[in-house]
This record gives sequence, structure tokens and C-alpha cells, in this order.
Amino acid sequence: MFQEERLNAIIEHLNQHQRIDIKDICQQFNVSRDTARRDLLKMEESGLIIRTHGGAMLPTKEKAIYEYKERLVRESDEKREIGHFAASLVKNGDFIMMDASTTVQFAAEHLSSENIVVVTNSIDIADVVSRKKSARAILLGGELHPRHRFLFGQSTINKLSDYYVDKLFLGACGITAEGLSYPQEEDGVVKREMIKRAKQVILLADHTKFGEQMFYKIAGLESVDLLITNQKPNQEMMEKLAEHQVELLVVSEEDYHD
Repeated sequence: MFQEERLNAIIEHLNQHQRIDIKDICQQFNVSRDTARRDLLKMEESGLIIRTHGGAMLPTKEKAIYEYKERLVRESDEKREIGHFAASLVKNGDFIMMDASTTVQFAAEHLSSENIVVVTNSIDIADVVSRKKSARAILLGGELHPRHRFLFGQSTINKLSDYYVDKLFLGACGITAEGLSYPQEEDGVVKREMIKRAKQVILLADHTKFGEQMFYKIAGLESVDLLITNQKPNQEMMEKLAEHQVELLVVSEEDYHD
């Protein structure tokens, strides 16, 4: 096997298992420890891996987090479909909570049920709901995050303690077997408190969120009642969802109508 083929095989192993030992390289590819070290050195110089004691691991991926308004423009049709479908689950008279998420905002835009109350820490979602004659918007107080347009801080947490709702619509950034994670701790703390205040937690996530691990974990999968997505996740994740009794709904264009 040529070195380039071996390096590609090592990367494939890392994508599946996250790390590899030198002894594994020696055994799998029938090479000496010196050859394995030279392979890892070359990969490190190319920025493909991070060498560890006795082996290597993949570097942490940098995740570009765009400003909220830019994310709205970038969001896919799949996310809009997820939001549209989620809105159909709201019943007349429901008290609901919505976090600061673009996919959740798409749900807010399609709300059509009568006499509903929406509690949110998103200034954009509050604005959307306030324009609907059949809905009341309650905007939580707190400090405003200028780039991502959510309210956070102790006053937000304190205000949340006043409410109990029928449904929470929660956007997703990262979903793994370990649970839900988000890039901003300030927002994550608020989401964690929102989960405590809802009878039913509904997670909205397109397929790209599966397998993503962000900075701040807010909850395990057991905190989610229903997951709405556009594609089934892999078998391992399906098994984890079933283990934690998370109901899965996969939307398509046929699932919703204007």
C-alpha cells in the first residue's frame, strides 16, 4: 500500500472512531512503528490530525456561526418545511414557548391557531407573533445579544420561572448520543430552563445537526419528547432516540400545505 492510500485509510478510521493508536496503524497496515510515526507527522504538518501520546485524533472543527439575520437568509427550504410542519401541531388555546432559532421562527410565521400565547426570548419571534390577531406574544426581559438577537441573563431566567406551557419549540445546533449542544452558553442556559417549563419538548432539526457537537451541552436526549427533521438519522442515532423514547417525525413537501 502506498503512503497516500494509507493516509486516506487512517483519515477514514478517524472519521469513524475519532482517534487511532500507533499500534493500530502497525497492525492494520503491516508497517513499523517508525513508518506509522512518519505517517502521523506528515498528516499533522498538513493540518489533518492532532498527534497525541501514542496516536492521533481529528482536530476540532471550527463552526462558523453567522449572525441571526444572515442565518435567516441562508437557511434551507428543508428548515422552512420543518418549521411549517411544527406550526401545524399547535392547537387552539395552546400556551407555547419558542427559543431564539431561525427554524423556530419559520414555525412562528406559520402559526394559525386561535387564542394562543407565545413566550419567547427572541425579539424577532416576538415581532412575528405580535402581528397575528389570534396570538399574544410575551417577550422575556434580559440582556440582548446583539449578533444573535436573543435575550439572556439572570432576569430572563427569573422571568421564565413564572411560566408553564403546553409545548416548547426548540431549535437545534448539535445532536449526538450525548444530547443537545449549542455554541453560546448564555443562550444554552435559557434553553435549559425552558425545557423545565414545558409539558412537551419539540425539537426542530434538519439532518445536518446530527453528529454535531457544540460548545455547551444543555440536556440529554431524554429531555426531548418529539424530534421533527427532514431525514432519518443513522441507525446508531435511531437506536439512541428509541432508547430515550423520543418520537421521530420526518417531514417532506407532502406533509404540509399553504
